[in-house]
Amino acid sequence: MARGLVTVFGGSGFIGRYVVQRLARAGWQVRVAVRRPDEALFLKTAGDVGQVTPVAANIRDDRSVAAAVAGADAVVNLVGILYQSGRQKFDDVQAKGAGRVAAAAKAAGATRFIQISAIGADAGSASAYAKSKAGGEQAVKAAFPGATILRPSIVFGPEDAFFNRFAGLAMLSPALPLIGGGHTKFQPVYVADIAAAVEKSLADATTAGKTYELGGPRSYSFRELMTLLLKEIGRCRLLVPLPFALATLQGAILQLLPMPLLTVDQVRLLKNDNVVGANALGFKELCITPTSVEAVVPTYLDKYRPLGYYNRA
Repeated sequence: MARGLVTVFGGSGFIGRYVVQRLARAGWQVRVAVRRPDEALFLKTAGDVGQVTPVAANIRDDRSVAAAVAGADAVVNLVGILYQSGRQKFDDVQAKGAGRVAAAAKAAGATRFIQISAIGADAGSASAYAKSKAGGEQAVKAAFPGATILRPSIVFGPEDAFFNRFAGLAMLSPALPLIGGGHTKFQPVYVADIAAAVEKSLADATTAGKTYELGGPRSYSFRELMTLLLKEIGRCRLLVPLPFALATLQGAILQLLPMPLLTVDQVRLLKNDNVVGANALGFKELCITPTSVEAVVPTYLDKYRPLGYYNRA
């Protein structure tokens, strides 16, 4: 059944592609707003002919944002960055950019707005990333009071930048660092479950104006996640505790690289657990059963395993 037109900002990214596919299957006409539409052409096969259309839009530019939301019944904003580079700054992209999209959506007459934020978004955080995420939430709510905010923990799936990154590092290094001792807690969430939450939020008007924190069935320490990963890929590696002070020093050097493995801001983030709050709304209220790490991660790590290795555990 046709659901109308939805514009998805950042639809070609890791989470975005799953959101686009899910909404197309649900009957939405999907406009994928990205900086480089040619890199989103693969999404045209997510729906029927003409159902998914990539368009050029820069979240920092008023005119292109307004054009991207013109005529849309709903808007989803997934644009975010993990580190700053060039003109891509946390505040411009995740705070001002989010507010710009929400204001344009309201002006265009959209009735629903979904903002993908992050657990840990906090205006008082020492992390520029977390602070800008909170700024984005505030800007969105001011421009579009009925917006739904979704805050995921770290996201896993075949294209993720977490398990894939550390599995790749384990192939090259005899040791993996445990920043701060590896005690930081995470509640990994499956990317397809986030897409389901977006669809549910768009379809259910009672989610308007609410914030949901999205985490998987259980939480893990960073050490537990690395242990699970190494067991799954059949690699024996040392897990070396790295004090925050030393990690900060390394981050200051590594963040100078074009695609840094670690930044000072990320070290600041790791000083706080990344789990669903005790009283937060979440998957339960959206009637979604989250998928476990153990059910999915083993399915996409084959390329990191030694030849002939099979984990029977």
